[in-house]
Amino acid sequence: MTRSLKYDIPGPDWRVSAEDVRAKGWAALFAEGETPIDVSRGLVVDVGFGRGEFLAELARRSPDVPHVGIERAFKRVLKQARRLARSELSNVRLLHERAEVAVEELLEPGSVATFWVNFPDPWPKKRHGRRRLLQPAFVHALALRLRPGGRLEVATDDAAYADEIEAALVGEALLESVIPPDARGRRFAPEVPGRIPTAYELEWRAEGRPLHFFTFRRIAGTLPA
Repeated sequence: MTRSLKYDIPGPDWRVSAEDVRAKGWAALFAEGETPIDVSRGLVVDVGFGRGEFLAELARRSPDVPHVGIERAFKRVLKQARRLARSELSNVRLLHERAEVAVEELLEPGSVATFWVNFPDPWPKKRHGRRRLLQPAFVHALALRLRPGGRLEVATDDAAYADEIEAALVGEALLESVIPPDARGRRFAPEVPGRIPTAYELEWRAEGRPLHFFTFRRIAGTLPA
């Protein structure tokens, strides 16, 4: 039996639209609510938040930090909005939008403290490779929007995609790896102590899949034109 989708939001609705962002800006959007959140230290952005448990836990651990969740699936955004409405969290804003549009059009250069990109779709078929999110142009867009010292955190369970991600990250002049290269010159870690696991991550660990975690930092300097 298929469950009907519930559209009511049982509390504050923390969804924002692209039009809201363009008209008001993130500072104004995070000023709404009983507890205004200062965006001057930079946003924490979860790109493709999926089931939303990772984003919620991030926000719970840092209640004074503004968090933005980007997701292209309407159903996931709606379900997460309902969960947040039943929680005490007020430092999250949810954006139903394609990642490329959200990053390139709705985030200012130097406005982000941390990007999280957890287990993006690997599009394993060769003919679908161009659909992969973390390609050089998008990595450059992410890097531009990080403030100096800001971090890009990426995770994947797909070995072939990990190779492509590493090449794109290493090839970006505005980024440097926080993780030193291993004996093979690879710049990822198979484990990250203290990391918040996603629901999918727990499933894949149980299956014995090898995981790849990348941490790259925005190099200080002048933003390129």
